Amino acid sequence: MQTGSPFLDTIFLLRKSGSMTVFSNLQEISKKEEIEAGDYFETEFEKERLEFLSQEIECHKEAAVWAAKVLYHSTQLYLIRENTAKDLDKLIPKLKITPDVSSMVSADLSLRFLPQIVSLLHAADPHDPLVGILEDILTQFHYSGIGYHLNLERINWEKELMNKTYRKLYLERIVKKKAYELAEIPYINKLLISEFGMYKDSFWKELKIITEE
Repeated sequence: MQTGSPFLDTIFLLRKSGSMTVFSNLQEISKKEEIEAGDYFETEFEKERLEFLSQEIECHKEAAVWAAKVLYHSTQLYLIRENTAKDLDKLIPKLKITPDVSSMVSADLSLRFLPQIVSLLHAADPHDPLVGILEDILTQFHYSGIGYHLNLERINWEKELMNKTYRKLYLERIVKKKAYELAEIPYINKLLISEFGMYKDSFWKELKIITEE
């Protein structure tokens, strides 16, 4: 599905095959492209909803499009860094809404790929200011950062995982990524052990059972 839009073509390819074509021309993404991307992500969200079978979480198109722009430009900036420092705030904009379950899961349609880009940037230059910007985004949208080291000490996990569908998705990804750092947080550990039940060793034999003192 070719549209002639580098932004849309990149996102479509990524969602379809997990790979990206990086365009070297840093162009502003048009409103028309954003609208088309929003409609596309709404369709993709509905496909993924079939996996968690819940009407509780709705697609947040604004968050989904914002996340796609962040990922798209981050990938470009991995390869193109000459005279780009002054444009980082414009290329990696802040989302002007407070993250909630809907925006967290919608943004994840693109942000789930972001840790790979951050790891590449960090390996190239750990002092790159873009690394800090992207790690701040992953800290805020930490569902997409599961498996990547983030400072999440301030999170109230009981409140964060209150929504049962989101909690299920979050725990499943922790197990899939074998994210020990999260899995050994006492509250999350308790949830996981409860979910595993007597089959704990079949799901994750190496995971310690954490008891709070």
